[in-house]
Order: sequence, then structure tokens, then C-alpha cells
Amino acid sequence: MASLEELRNVRLNKIELLKEAQMDPYPVSVPFDYSIKEIKNKFNDLKESLAEKNISTSGRVMIIRGQGSILFIVLQSAGVRLQAVLRKGELEDRLFNLFNDTVDCGDYISVSGSLFVTTRGEESILIKDWVMASKALLPLPDKWCGIQDQEEIGRKRYLDILMNEESYQRFEIRSRVIQAIRKFFDDKGFMEIETPILQNQAGGAMARVFETHHNDYDMPMVLRIALELEHKKIMAGGYERVYEIGKNFRNEGSDPTHLQEFTMIEWYAAYQTLETNMLWTEELIKSLAEKIIGKTTLTVYDKDGNGVEVDFSGPWPRVSFACLLKENAGIDIKTITEEEARKEAIKWGMEKSEADKAGRGNLLDFIYKKSSRSKIINPTFVIDFPGELKPLAQQDKEQGTAKVAQLIVGGAEITNQYAELINPLTQRELLTAQAKAREQGDEEAMEIDEEFLSAMEHGMPPMTGFGMGIDRLVAMLTEQRNLRDVIFFPIMHPRE
Repeated sequence: MASLEELRNVRLNKIELLKEAQMDPYPVSVPFDYSIKEIKNKFNDLKESLAEKNISTSGRVMIIRGQGSILFIVLQSAGVRLQAVLRKGELEDRLFNLFNDTVDCGDYISVSGSLFVTTRGEESILIKDWVMASKALLPLPDKWCGIQDQEEIGRKRYLDILMNEESYQRFEIRSRVIQAIRKFFDDKGFMEIETPILQNQAGGAMARVFETHHNDYDMPMVLRIALELEHKKIMAGGYERVYEIGKNFRNEGSDPTHLQEFTMIEWYAAYQTLETNMLWTEELIKSLAEKIIGKTTLTVYDKDGNGVEVDFSGPWPRVSFACLLKENAGIDIKTITEEEARKEAIKWGMEKSEADKAGRGNLLDFIYKKSSRSKIINPTFVIDFPGELKPLAQQDKEQGTAKVAQLIVGGAEITNQYAELINPLTQRELLTAQAKAREQGDEEAMEIDEEFLSAMEHGMPPMTGFGMGIDRLVAMLTEQRNLRDVIFFPIMHPRE
């Protein structure tokens, strides 16, 4: 079998043949009247209205069959295929021979000809003229097997979506999901906004940051971990409903359900309650499943690749964090001390070195994830998390909880939503406690953000807010095992 370098050299020689024949292998433009998709969608109308007239289209050569005086070529564009027939006598001999001598699978060509239907009923174009649109120097993967190596799929997504129709359609679904989310919030009177990715100080979530440096200002900066704080500042400026779809970065571990770079939507609505928030969440996700996927029962996978069938059509219940820990771990979150929580977390598998640095909220959250979350299959809102775990949400000091809901599906967190804290005095107390935990080694604890507190002291309206990972949502809707399969270019280790 010839090496890639040998195949490339053969194709380089074909470029010279094209040049000798006065055909540019990489022209600025080519004849183009209709796309392949337009031809397929309007084939009968075009065939009838144009009769024997020639029309032009362009696409990538995926298959070449036949020999001698007739060739059958499959052209592909935008995921749609059209058969083109090259028959000796229908075009100049030099063009027929040049095609034979220079065209390979993977090349882009422009063809001109008349539309017809073969005796086998195949809608086709009979080539009367052709030109090279772009000569490919490397061959396509095997047409039957595509790319099998998962690392190579991530590195060469362009070949995966070219050769794998299911993969191509999956990314179209992702686009349609994002369009539908935008329409959902636009229709409810929200305004789409943009906030900075590069920040002086990260906030809005409990996570480790990516650190960088601003050379011109000569100061350290970080990549954002959440959209929340900037959104609330904007709400203080008088807008009452805002949303953003954008990238976040968290410098943490990765697995099939977690990535360091990911896309999120966050939204905030003044004068709305957490209950309304949950109703909107249910309305949105159910509509995406019904209208875009076309079904409400899906197989959802955990980080170990285990799939479970989830029914989205029924009612979505609410269950408290405290009840889950009481039932599944025998823990009363109202009375357990930080040291007792630390011992329990170690029992549930947390490394002692990690447990020694974690605060009470993170310890209880670890136990919850280990003991309870994986048992929740159908969509369920887990509510009333420990207050110290959610320092940006309204607090119930008597119960020691925050007015928070997480949507859990198939054992995984899909959304995080709050009745937002707007009391600047309470907010300062909570962020001060977070800063103290950070000083004691909890790398995920928040810092005090004086700019945010200043905005809150100027006054913020009562509001509810919501955050959801787009990648995880699309993986769930398309029944994928790995978030990397719904991202065009996932982070990869460099080649050796």
C-alpha cells in the first residue's frame, strides 16, 4: 500500500497536468448556478423548466465508479449528494481524458450539464463541461470505515463530519438547539448580551481558574469561570431580562462529562421567582426534545459510559438536598459539623489531602454526588442546597440552606438556578467566609469582589437566574457518551 507521502506526490503530479492543460487547480471562482441541495430539493421543477439547458453546480468528489466511456461520480455539498455522469461524446475528449487523468476522490469540481433521471431512477446531472475547483493533495478516509481512532476524530473533525453522516447531522442539531434557545428567550422579552472572557478576577462559581497575563497593562488576569457577576451588574443598570451564550473556562479535571473549555447559557429575570425559573426550564428542555429531536425518551450516559433511559415527558418533581443526604447517607445537614462532614467525605472516597482543604459545603456536596445524585434518573429538581455552597443565592439562615435548584437528569447536573441574593450585607458576609476558606486551601472557594459588591450596594432588583452547559445539553439530546462528540474541536494533547 502506498504511503501518504507517495499518494501526495502522485497528486502533485496531477496538478502539473492540470496546469499543462491550462486549467487552474485552485481558481478564484468557478461556474455555479445552483447548490446541490437546491438541485435535489427542486429537481423536477428545474429539470422541466430548464429542459435541455445546462446548469452549473459544485461539490466534493466522494465516489468515482465505472470505466471506459462512462463514469458515475457522486458529488457532495452541505451533507447532500448528487450523481454526476461523465459520458464520452457528451463533452470534449480532452476534458473527458483530463478528468480521468487528474480527478481523485476528495477533489472539489464544478460541473455544467443537463438534469436527467437514469434508467434506475437516479436523479443525475449529465456533464457537458467541468473545471477543477480545488485539488486535494491527501486522500479521504476509507468510505466505509471513516475514521475509527477517537483521538484522530478529535484532531480531524473536518474528516469525521465529511465521512460520517450521523456526525454531520449532530452538529446541525447543535446549531438548531442554540437557535431554539435564543428564540425561546427572545420571545420572553430577554435581551442577549456579551460580557468579557478575560477578567481581573473570576467569580460567579466555585472553580479553579486559568491564569494569564496582560502584557500591555502588565497585570495578571484570568479566564472567566461563569457569567453571573457581570450579568447582575448589568441588571443593576436597569435591564430586567438578559441572557448570554458564551465560553467559560475551569482549570479542573476532564472526563466524558466535563471539559475545561465549555459553552454555557446564563439568564437573569427581575421580579421572577425560582419556581417560575424551574417551570421555564422544563418548558424549554421539553420543547427542544419534542421539536428538534422528535422524541421525549432518550438514552443518557454517565462519565463511565453507562446508559440509562430517561423519560422527559412526565412531571419534573422537586426533592431537597437535605432529604437526599438523610435518606442515602444518614446525614442531617442542619447539625453536622465541618469536622464530621470531613470524616464522612473521606468515608465516601474523598482523598484526605483534598478533604483537609475543603469547606463544609464542598464536603457535603461531595457526599451528595457520591451517595445520591447518580440515583436520580428522570428529570428532577434538587433544591435547598447548603448555604455556604451557594453564596450568591438567597439564604434561609434558619435552615442553613440557599434557595437553589439543580436539574438532575440521568445522574448528571444539567442546570443550576437561583433565587438570587440581592442583599449586599449578607453577600459580603458570605464572600468573606468564602475568602477565608480560600486562604485555608480551598482552591475552588470564591474571592471577595468589591466591584460586584459596589454594584449590589447601588441596588439590584429581586431576580432569579439560571446557568446551563450547552455541550452537556446537546450530548444529552443527541444521546452521546462524550462531550467531545458535540464539540467541533475539543482540546487534545499535542502529537508526540
